[in-house]
Amino acid sequence: MPDNPFDLTGKVAIVTGTSRGLGQYFGRALARAGADLVITSRSKDTLEPFRSEIESLGRKALPLALDVRDYDSIQRMAAEAKAAYGRIDILVNNAGCNVRKPSDDITWDDWNLVLDTNLRGMFFTIQAVVRGMLSRRYGRIINVGSVTSVFGCGGLAPYCASRGGVKQLTMSLADEWGPSGITVNCLAPGWFKTEQNKVLYEDEDWVTYITDRIPLKRPGQPHDLDGCVVFLASDASEYVTGQIILIDGGISTGAMRALPGNFAN
Repeated sequence: MPDNPFDLTGKVAIVTGTSRGLGQYFGRALARAGADLVITSRSKDTLEPFRSEIESLGRKALPLALDVRDYDSIQRMAAEAKAAYGRIDILVNNAGCNVRKPSDDITWDDWNLVLDTNLRGMFFTIQAVVRGMLSRRYGRIINVGSVTSVFGCGGLAPYCASRGGVKQLTMSLADEWGPSGITVNCLAPGWFKTEQNKVLYEDEDWVTYITDRIPLKRPGQPHDLDGCVVFLASDASEYVTGQIILIDGGISTGAMRALPGNFAN
């Protein structure tokens, strides 16, 4: 065990979906811990500002195009990343999407969009990267799930199905690849403001409602995820695998808020 087991100096990490949002926060945290990055988006041009930011931290950042719904795109990205760095130590599967509709209005294409992006694309990205990890008998795979990996939410049927699948996929791969020195875990954020859900935060009543359900009494802030992603990417977590780690302020406790003067039965 190194003196600082959280130090990622010399490690190479792929973070998918880094054109905006949580993917960039994951990337910053890993770079500050010492990792060099591969950053991805469907459009490589959108990654230039983030590439410059990571390089200003003294780390390398290789921007690559990746559409996780396209098998060939996944294979190209993995091959180009390996050619550039020689190996990949860490994979953060962050790319995802959502469709918010009543379940009786969900279309065939809506379902395929969400499941192909959040679950099928995640699996085949892992597959493309893990082959090198298996040969080296080392790897850290971090699948980004959601608090909806463990409970349901109306109006999000495809999304909840995909995130539940991420949890099960994580446990299956952890069991399969543990003997090869590869850990596979799921980092599951609670309510964080992102491009996907920012419309919800425009509704003050909704913000009040969701905040009241969170024991820590606030939605998540991006820095709340830093410690967990670095932990799961580092040697500090070498005996942690197959786990879903909820970074949710406690909302997954399912606690109900009683009215003043009332007590739970």
